[in-house]
Amino acid sequence: MTDYKLEAAKAAIPFIKTGQIIGLGAGSTIANLINLLAADAEFAGTLIFATSSFKTAQLLIEHKLNIKAIEHLTYLDIYFDGCDQFDAQLNALKSGGGIHTSEKIMASLAHEFILLGDAGKSVEKLDTTYPLVLEVLPSALQLVQQWLAKNVPTARITMRLSTQKDGAVITENGNYLLDVYFAQTMPLDRINAIKMVPGVVEHSLFLGIAKKAIIAGEGGVKVLSV
Repeated sequence: MTDYKLEAAKAAIPFIKTGQIIGLGAGSTIANLINLLAADAEFAGTLIFATSSFKTAQLLIEHKLNIKAIEHLTYLDIYFDGCDQFDAQLNALKSGGGIHTSEKIMASLAHEFILLGDAGKSVEKLDTTYPLVLEVLPSALQLVQQWLAKNVPTARITMRLSTQKDGAVITENGNYLLDVYFAQTMPLDRINAIKMVPGVVEHSLFLGIAKKAIIAGEGGVKVLSV
């Protein structure tokens, strides 16, 4: 059985040039990309990597690749990341990992943000399969919940809880995560505007940021652009 995530990672290699600064997200496709790059030690040694993912950082360290903290970088040549779903305009939802704030910072620093993954992530329009995830300041939790109840009354709101300890998931920034499950699709500009609610640090909709997507499926590998 073909590993489409591996095929997508293979197709990403030609986009990377000697001496570049490469940002990496999280997930199995990104892990495949790292393993492929590490196999060419001479080429990989010319690259600098940055990531906000703990697992990705551990894999980079395991391969003895060069890592820099994102706060010490003023730009990235390319930022590669997966997503839960993306539409025909390459707007993406990244709801799983809960590190979307730092991922969005990296994507915005990059000269080019390229989505990687299998063709199953591609849809004509984003739907309600995945929640919109909000990173929320603890002091604003009640305010944000009240705003959502008033302005999106049909949505189901849940706080993301830890499976390893009693209590809420706390982000790397010390904040809470709220999962917003919409009952029906909403205009993306309206969803994007939720980050203007006081106390919302960022949300998991990446609107108009990605420039390319490399996807692999039964029809082979495709490179989509906007």
